[in-house]
Amino acid sequence: MVTPGLQHFKRMPARDIYHNVVKTALVKDGWTVTHDPFRIRLAKNKNLFVDLGAERLIAAE
Repeated sequence: MVTPGLQHFKRMPARDIYHNVVKTALVKDGWTVTHDPFRIRLAKNKNLFVDLGAERLIAAE
């Protein structure tokens, strides 16, 4: 059953077996996971899903 008003919203595809391994490795390497999942709205009714959004602070020494 689809909730009224959300017919256009599609769920992110299922995560693969590497998702948690990659996420843990990124965190151990100093990355910060900012989005899990990361959804990019391309246009009305069009979404692109990326497994993770992450960032790492890089500072000049």
